[in-house]
Amino acid sequence: MQVSIYCDITERAYQNYELMYREPKIEILVRIADLYNVSLDYLCGRTDEK
Repeated sequence: MQVSIYCDITERAYQNYELMYREPKIEILVRIADLYNVSLDYLCGRTDEK
């Protein structure tokens, strides 16, 4: 999975985030937001503005 490679985490760790079994550290959230070119607020569902 490209996201896990980009974030330097295991694929299983990313799956746990998607399934809401675990919460990612802020550093991982920042990398995911950068990858998708969105704000952290958008990524966390706090706003509809990317």
